[in-house]
Amino acid sequence: MKRLSLLSLIAAFTFIACEDDYTPKPHAYARVDLPAHEYIHAGGEQWHCPYSFDFSKYSAITVDPQFQKSNCWYNIYYPRYKATLHLTYTDLNDDLGQHIEDSRKLAMKHISKAAQIDETLIEFSDKNVYGIVYDFAGETASDMQFFLTDSTDHFLRGALYFRVRPNKDSLAPVITYIKQDISHLIGSLTWSDDRSADGTSTQH
Repeated sequence: MKRLSLLSLIAAFTFIACEDDYTPKPHAYARVDLPAHEYIHAGGEQWHCPYSFDFSKYSAITVDPQFQKSNCWYNIYYPRYKATLHLTYTDLNDDLGQHIEDSRKLAMKHISKAAQIDETLIEFSDKNVYGIVYDFAGETASDMQFFLTDSTDHFLRGALYFRVRPNKDSLAPVITYIKQDISHLIGSLTWSDDRSADGTSTQH
């Protein structure tokens, strides 16, 4: 599929969420000391997946038995912050449009709790990486979701969740910190010809 048509397809599924006025409560919260961003590369001979990327030194790649139906579905877990980025991979089979629509629907499930949903188009044409990042503001269960694809073979989806329920304002520095890690992951993503995933599983 040509790059222009791929971007047109992605844009066709783009949803501009209604924005409500949102003003954070002027409460003070305990300071969170966050380390400088450092990254490790997930790739090489021991990484048998058709994609590779950089992830935070302060996180760990784990497997969630409840959802691990394919070899290349992983979690990036931040133990200190009880945050998990769930990564789900699928081999495409002439069904790109369906996967884009499914990802959009999963993101829009949070619209009732979202004060705002920002959508950012991803385009790294030199690496054949395209997609959309959904960034949520408000008391949503997920704080960020995204999908990335080369339009013909690969489709990777990510969803960030915290296993704690404090006020989102108190978590804001941590959320911003991890979102920066996700942005780095997206920018470092590359595809390969290692085809170990079968893509049959249940999405978050």
